[in-house]
Formats: sequence, structure tokens, C-alpha cells
Amino acid sequence: MKKADKEKTLAELARLYPDAKPALHYTTPYELLVAVILSAQCTDERVNKVTEKLFVQYSTPEAMVTLSQKELETYIFSCGFYRMKAEHILSASRDILEKFHGEVPGTIEELMSLAGVGKKTANVVYSVAFGGDAIAVDTHVFRVSNRLGLAKGKTPLEVEAGLNKAIPKADWSKAHHWLIYHGRRVCHSQKPNCAGCTLQDFCDYNKNK
Repeated sequence: MKKADKEKTLAELARLYPDAKPALHYTTPYELLVAVILSAQCTDERVNKVTEKLFVQYSTPEAMVTLSQKELETYIFSCGFYRMKAEHILSASRDILEKFHGEVPGTIEELMSLAGVGKKTANVVYSVAFGGDAIAVDTHVFRVSNRLGLAKGKTPLEVEAGLNKAIPKADWSKAHHWLIYHGRRVCHSQKPNCAGCTLQDFCDYNKNK
């Protein structure tokens, strides 16, 4: 995609989704961290239903580590991959207590030092909870970026690097949500609505059909 087309694409995404924001429900950085861990291969709607009950009693790392892994698994079972997610949540909670005095750290490097926290999760928490500039590449961002030609890559890290170059840093966090909204509403995984997409004139996928 040419630079001019990238600029037009970003301008159109901004016009389409001016109020794009995270769909996960949270009130603190810790709640967001837990919700993002749960959201892997799971819908935000399902995560919100689970955390609505979980956070009544276990909304802090201090409270969370009072649960055994089996007990936490019963709360998060419906999110899928519940054993791995329970292990990651408890391990990260212990790290927060032992290494960061009970507070979720505010840098990407520190967030990635938490057990079970990868680059995507760290980027989301850094961007959403702490107002940092970062693009988290989930399945929607990965798919839409590659299809449009905004950033090509075979891995999320490659796409992230391409988006960081294509998008002004001040817009990274907003663009993350624009791409997610577009993936959910128009550029679906199985049947993208190309006919109804206002980005079709700039889109590599549409041009190559």
C-alpha cells in the first residue's frame, strides 16, 4: 500500500470509529490485566460475564492469590484454556505482589516480566491502563492489517513493527481500536463485507480478489 493510501485508510478508519474503545470491563489496571489474559481465544462478551462475578471478591492480586488454581478454574472455565489462564493469572499476581509491591507495573518491559504476560497483553495494558503509545496485534488487527496492506507480516510482531512505521505514534493506541472495530463489523474472518467497505479502493485484498 502506498503512503498516500495508508494516510487515506487511517483517516477513514478514524472517521468510521471515532468512539472506538476497549470492550473489556475493568476499573483498575489489575482488573484489565486479568481480563486481557482471559480474552485470549475468547470473546470480550464472555470475559465480561466471567469477570463480573470474579471481581466481586477477587479484584486485587492480594485477593486473587488466596484462590487455589482449581478454585480459579471454576470461575473462568467458560473462557476456554482455563487451566493455562488460571496458572498465568495466579503467577502474574504473585509477581505483582513480590516484585512490584502489589501494583501493576507501568512499562511494557516490566509488564512482560510478569509470568504469562506476552507482548500483546503488555501492549494492551500499557496503552489502555497507562495511556502509553502501543499497538496490540490481536487476531482482528493481524487480519485487517494484512488484508488492507497497511502492514504485512506472518507473525503478530512483524505486523506490529509494520504498523508502528505506517501509523504516527500519537495514533497507535487509537488505531489499535479502529482496526479491531473494523474487523468485527466489516472485515470478518470468513466473509468480509467488501461490498459494504468504504476502504475497498485502498485495500490489497479487494484489489486481488
